Amino acid sequence: MVPSSMSNPVSNTSLIQPADKLVLFGGAGLVGQNLVVLLKEQGFTNLVVVDKHPANSAILRKLHPDVTMIEADMAEPGPWEDCVEGAAAVVMLQAQIGGEIEEEFNRNNIVSTERALDACRRHKVPYIAHISSSVVNSMARDWYTETKKAQEKLVVESGLAHCVLRPTLMFGWFDRKHLGWLSRFMKRMPVFPIPGHGRYMRQPLYVMDFCRIILSCLQTRPNGGAYNITGREKIDYIDIIRTIKRTTGARAAVLTIPYGLFWLLLKMYAVADKNPPFTTKQLKALVTPDDFELIPWWDIFKVPPTPFEEAVRKTYGPGQYADVVLDF
Repeated sequence: MVPSSMSNPVSNTSLIQPADKLVLFGGAGLVGQNLVVLLKEQGFTNLVVVDKHPANSAILRKLHPDVTMIEADMAEPGPWEDCVEGAAAVVMLQAQIGGEIEEEFNRNNIVSTERALDACRRHKVPYIAHISSSVVNSMARDWYTETKKAQEKLVVESGLAHCVLRPTLMFGWFDRKHLGWLSRFMKRMPVFPIPGHGRYMRQPLYVMDFCRIILSCLQTRPNGGAYNITGREKIDYIDIIRTIKRTTGARAAVLTIPYGLFWLLLKMYAVADKNPPFTTKQLKALVTPDDFELIPWWDIFKVPPTPFEEAVRKTYGPGQYADVVLDF
């Protein structure tokens, strides 16, 4: 959906100030960690992060001792619900992305959102930036897709002022899954397997570009729109892997193997690891032909897009957070 207001949602007057309180639900993950870095660079000093992951919460505390970190399961009632009191805005990032247990998707994508929205209504939070996913427009059918659709619907029908952002596959600092895991895998292994021919078109999105879009939403508050935020460049999966290999200097040989064999290897891996970084469901999503809508978000939100190869260099080359890896 492209809202009628998308042609110019950005005004010259910011609706938030650096001293305002901002709450990031699920803020210890990939987007949240990068967003905290960006917000602090922009002078924001009253940041509250809520996340239930102990290891990733500990990483955020270590990197940013000046940020209020609340470790809590948002699917359960608790004092965390009152952290939104006095907040100028809330960013909803919490999501179950991968895994083999259906109930985890229901708890972390649906139940947590119901509780968060109740808390926001109770404390009269003036604005929510909800981070949905491009999968709501995908042909894929899995637990993640269906619960993200339900999560977005809860926000849209909440009665709260909001915008919905639907990013495609993201990469950047702190990436514990997806391209981050793949980059570390190819450094450790002599062979990097590619399912089938590898010519699966992707539209990867640099997470720091996406964080700048979130900040633009908080500053201008477009209300009620849903924006499909897609990586500007269309790149085949195998070429993404080759670019990362070239940037990192990994010596792994990139080798295509039959899809069925790749699926079987993932299935066997999942027996040993109950929370695998890449599942057979995600493999199916990878090979599903999706061509996501590309709106001119660089004009809409006044955020210049970072070229893919430059973003890969910034992510996997030497940098302040290049070696910080979140837990699964």
